[in-house]
Amino acid sequence: MAFLNQWAYLGGSIILILIGLFGVLTRKNLIKIVVSIGIMDTGVNLLLVSLGYINNGIAPILTQTNANNSLNFVDPLPQALVLTAIVIGVAVLALALSIVIKIYENQQTLQIDEIRGLKL
Repeated sequence: MAFLNQWAYLGGSIILILIGLFGVLTRKNLIKIVVSIGIMDTGVNLLLVSLGYINNGIAPILTQTNANNSLNFVDPLPQALVLTAIVIGVAVLALALSIVIKIYENQQTLQIDEIRGLKL
């Protein structure tokens, strides 16, 4: 059963990545593209956390009760990477939204087809 739970997280993260990729490739509205990038970012973060998961793992803190090295310790590196990726993702999305706001102020549209100066 735990095997299926881990595959559910992996499958869910891959589905989120594909939904975000679909949104980036098919949408013409800049806000929808930015939201799709956020969905892809969430899928990648979920994928990293699910790859670092260990069934019945314990925190990698040595105490008197778990001083034995044969215990299953959870690797803290993927969790630290995901925390860093969340902060970077929020900064990138904020920057992208500020660029979209400036584009709207200059062009009065968010549709890629209607923005002047873009060659498609």
